[in-house]
Amino acid sequence: MSTLLKKILFIFIALGISFHILAEGKKLYTENEFLDTFGAKSKERVLQVLGEPERKEMSVKPTNASSVIGRPAVDKSNPNKRVNIEMWYYANLVKSDEKNTWKQTELTIMDGKVYNIGFFNSR
Repeated sequence: MSTLLKKILFIFIALGISFHILAEGKKLYTENEFLDTFGAKSKERVLQVLGEPERKEMSVKPTNASSVIGRPAVDKSNPNKRVNIEMWYYANLVKSDEKNTWKQTELTIMDGKVYNIGFFNSR
């Protein structure tokens, strides 16, 4: 066998093994498994299991929030306390049924813990 053919064969084998390893790394969850695994967990735990999200967003309180909800939106006992709310987005991670997955999973993280989980197909 020529050395060129051996090199090409080696490259294809290496690529096949690496794709197989990458494919095994991403686990698909059922909705209940995902809720049980990540509900009320720390964001460090989420990062450890799922890795970095595809996208992150920070929540911003609208200037007229108090008038919209009809009550003060500031904690009177500690008005300078800042609540950090982040939304993390992962794609194709949770099964909606046997054949389909939700296109997007949103984790709302408030002060370092998962507070809300949502599954979406259109966003």
